[in-house]
Amino acid sequence: MKKKIFLIYPPSPVLNREDRCQQPTKELIVIPPLPPTDLMYLASVAEKVGLEAKICDYSQGGCFEEDLQSFAPDYLVVNIATPTLEHDLEAVKKAKKICKNIITIAKGAAFLTLAEKIILNHSELDIGILGEAEQTLEEILQNKDKKDILGIYYLENGEVKFTGKRPFIEDLDSIPFPARHLVDNNIYRRPDNNKVQATIKVSRGCPFHCFFCLATPVSGAKVRRRSPENIVAEIKECVDKYNITNFLFWSDIFNIDKEWTMDLCKKIMESGLKITWSANTRADTADLEMAEMMYKSGCRLVSIGVESGSQYMLEKMGKKITLDDVRNTVRIFKKAKIRIYNYFVIGLPWETEETAEETIRFAIELDSDFISFYTATPLPGSRFYEYAIEHNLFDKETSFENAYYYPAVNTHYLTRQRIFELHKSAIKRFYLRPLYILKMLSRIRSFEEVKNYFIAGMNVLLRE
Repeated sequence: MKKKIFLIYPPSPVLNREDRCQQPTKELIVIPPLPPTDLMYLASVAEKVGLEAKICDYSQGGCFEEDLQSFAPDYLVVNIATPTLEHDLEAVKKAKKICKNIITIAKGAAFLTLAEKIILNHSELDIGILGEAEQTLEEILQNKDKKDILGIYYLENGEVKFTGKRPFIEDLDSIPFPARHLVDNNIYRRPDNNKVQATIKVSRGCPFHCFFCLATPVSGAKVRRRSPENIVAEIKECVDKYNITNFLFWSDIFNIDKEWTMDLCKKIMESGLKITWSANTRADTADLEMAEMMYKSGCRLVSIGVESGSQYMLEKMGKKITLDDVRNTVRIFKKAKIRIYNYFVIGLPWETEETAEETIRFAIELDSDFISFYTATPLPGSRFYEYAIEHNLFDKETSFENAYYYPAVNTHYLTRQRIFELHKSAIKRFYLRPLYILKMLSRIRSFEEVKNYFIAGMNVLLRE
């Protein structure tokens, strides 16, 4: 009889559980829940080894205890996130009570800095995985001795053991495609037109190591890309098997390599696949030739990590871009008819009333299609976290449970409450402009868009 593995997003507050983001979806207006692509990769690995796999994303509903009893797995894999850490580990406790002999495994960015504490305080957790989990899980499922498996933490005789860091996977094409047959793909939809959207992970790693970001600690400084041929093969599988034609190309940094980006766009066009896709970009890596090629291959939206409208703040956070870089990139993508989603962050340690106002005004000047104003969150593993500890920016009420929404720390000049007020004001000042509302209404082409924009608008008006 085949052994069974159960992979879950636990029944905790709803987050996008990509390790570098760990962001709530309800409070951020235009951030949809993303599919558990990381678990789909791990399920494919498990199926390759010969196990029967089951995936459940309990943020979208379902009864964990009933599923445990009926499926009776030999292994449980839980994606744990720092903002919901204790909630997430409750699922591990329940699994141990219901399935006495189950082997419990957790993965997530929390293991960057909190691994020993987690393992020591939660004996119900058998193994914690640090870093990329595909090869590590494969070796666990092959019953290798734990001491010989790189990248894991476990408890032995009351002592936390760590087997050492596992090198990053160099050949991303070697990883099996995500097991999309194990999830209800219809749950995960674009926030504008409500069409089903799949996430395609095209690369891993980022060389910039920004002050607040976990991308480099989680995925390394070297950008490792899948081949365009491999990506197009996965897109084709999505179209042919699941009738999915909308995609989010997920990466830590998408278009840093123009030749690769152009080649991917060319391969998509040559395939004859009629798709639309979105991706993230830096503010200093695009040109018009690339943007026009992206549009021709189906790109309809790019997200840009602008972060601040203050050049001083950009320099302090190590962003390595200028405000004119941003203006130029926005101009390029507008000319290429690609919609723009700008990200900003308010509340880094050097933030003042003046720098926050510069950011809000800059967001309005750029006049992108969508924006998110995040409140700065020093998640463990980031340089921001270490700085906040060193400079006593945390207070006794600090919590990560509302990461990116309610501030986790004070700045040198502003309280958490004042940062939150600026955050709310920024969103309303951007989205409630009459000209912006008219622009977006003029683009609506379906009832679904009317409904989704109405819901988003009410979320802006009713923010507390």
